[in-house]
Amino acid sequence: MSQTLSERTIALVKATVPALEAHGLDIVHEMYARMFENPEIRDLFNQSHHGDAGSQPRALTAAILAYAANIENLGALAPAVERIAQKHVGLQILPEHYPHVGEALLGAIKAVLGDAATEEILAAWGEAYWFLAHILIAREERLYKEHSTADGGWAGWRTFAVDEVRPESSVITSFILRPTDGRPVIRHKPGQYLTFWLEIPGHPPVKRNYSISQAANGETYRISVKREQMGLASGWLHDQAKPGTVLKVAAPAGEFFLTDNPERPVVLMSGGVGLTPMVAMLEAIAQQHPNLPVQYLHGTLDGSTHALANDVHALATGHPNIRVTNFYQTPRAEDVAGRDYDHDGLIDEPWLTAHTPIEEADYYLCGPRPFLRAFVATLSLAGVASDRIHYEFFGPADELLAA
Repeated sequence: MSQTLSERTIALVKATVPALEAHGLDIVHEMYARMFENPEIRDLFNQSHHGDAGSQPRALTAAILAYAANIENLGALAPAVERIAQKHVGLQILPEHYPHVGEALLGAIKAVLGDAATEEILAAWGEAYWFLAHILIAREERLYKEHSTADGGWAGWRTFAVDEVRPESSVITSFILRPTDGRPVIRHKPGQYLTFWLEIPGHPPVKRNYSISQAANGETYRISVKREQMGLASGWLHDQAKPGTVLKVAAPAGEFFLTDNPERPVVLMSGGVGLTPMVAMLEAIAQQHPNLPVQYLHGTLDGSTHALANDVHALATGHPNIRVTNFYQTPRAEDVAGRDYDHDGLIDEPWLTAHTPIEEADYYLCGPRPFLRAFVATLSLAGVASDRIHYEFFGPADELLAA
């Protein structure tokens, strides 16, 4: 593989930016149509993110455009490349899958752009694709090796049985998972997720990522799943998974996690089911860094949707350095201020900037896209450096080749 892209390739790829801005979404839809003709490739993807109304085609369109626009400065895309590699490892994407994607991409460019996609343009995009693909393949190979050689680690899909089912709120249920082979499990980093291969009758294999909602214990994992409206996987888990149900699971993955040795105060922020990685981080801090100052801010609709509240309350009660503030958007009559929640309404900018250590803290955020968009911007405008703002997406991020 070439260590650098040629100047000619860089120029040709950048020259396609206007065409991508005009026709990128059509190219991506054509690309997926070509890939999904192969069931083996189709089954690698989370199908809920695809289709005309799906979020993944739009995300991939934006990501391809970002790649083309920054092709001479790929360092700017390093965080996105790491997210992609982590997702690919969760989905068990292997080197042999990459030619199918490359062929579909080039075929889609030709089909949509027609004569404008000259042989020279297609050759340049082929070089650019494989340049990035080899970067991803190398990173993914290292991750696969780390997973397979770690204590409690494994390669590929490992079977876990549901050990316990715990309703947490009107919409969220926790599932405690224990490996069927009785061996230990890899100690995940708090904030990471598990990828599941679900076999739901009447459907092709379903792949889903769910954050681990507890600190590492070396024996089990807990996921806390929100029942989504029209959610195939979440509905099946809520309705069908019970103690003894066997699931296929990939090793923990994800680039969003609490740093190993936090040296600054930490502020955790979540909206809705975004609390799942936050609770894992909070437990880890309580166990490993009991003297670290930490604030946890959580927003939800009301007490009926507030999951894991007792777990968080117990952590705060036992650790004076943990401060928890709950916001209920529309409290019910039975929700008591000062007991169940602290503020009604949404977390807002004035409260956040006035009551958290803006000048020194690391901020970790997880929630719906509007939640992230609002608070990442708020923190940045308040002067929080980008390396102190960490966040996790729901659904596909705007990144290249994410599945």
